[in-house]
Amino acid sequence: MSETLTVLKLGGSVITQKDQRETVDEASLARACDAIEAVCKDERLVVVHGGGSFGHHHAAEHGVSDTDGSTDASGLTAIHRAMGELNETVVDALQERGVGALPVRPLSVAHREEGTLDLPAGSVAAMLEEGFVPVAHGDVVADSGRGGTILSGDDIVVSLSRSLLADRVGLCSTVPGVLDTAGEVIDRIDAYEDVAPALGESEATDVTGGMAHKVCQLLDLDVPASIFDLDGLERFFEDGTAGTVIAGGGSD
Repeated sequence: MSETLTVLKLGGSVITQKDQRETVDEASLARACDAIEAVCKDERLVVVHGGGSFGHHHAAEHGVSDTDGSTDASGLTAIHRAMGELNETVVDALQERGVGALPVRPLSVAHREEGTLDLPAGSVAAMLEEGFVPVAHGDVVADSGRGGTILSGDDIVVSLSRSLLADRVGLCSTVPGVLDTAGEVIDRIDAYEDVAPALGESEATDVTGGMAHKVCQLLDLDVPASIFDLDGLERFFEDGTAGTVIAGGGSD
């Protein structure tokens, strides 16, 4: 097995029908899992998926976001359970293809303290060492002074990529990359200011921020990251780049 470590996020809008409550996009999930099956025996892989129509609708109903918290345990549990259902579906789809996928439930291990995320990566690293494919998901987490808030899949990707010293990072979305004001894919982004006018908000219900949030986070990574759609997933696995490449390197 290659020493290359890839952290891949499957956007919630990719694997679910995001405008239809708790509905999996079976065809898209199958395509993504087929691509993962083709490479998982040759490299170390961590998969993270978003909430799509499972987590986001519950979060919106209970008024919970990545900044707005709640102390309503039943509401937080509803969000967590919905994400668990989607996670189970993703893990099952991968296992059906012979992928050694194991679920990672962030609520049990992560928390925020004064806005800073603490997401221990020890268990994920151990899974990788044993040849498993950890599958984490956006979730609710305890947040000091706020009760519980949303931990987005994007935040998990960034945190694990840093902790595990990932070699490459990919975000599979429903668009072929970051689009400019003319609707064309931007090949490379080196600074947020260069693309700020083109970055808009997600049209469907989303409590964790849109493309602008993704770009800002990825620019702070030490390794380049790519944003692409399902058509670009195989290319990303082949050469590490697809769609829009976010330069990374923090402030460099």
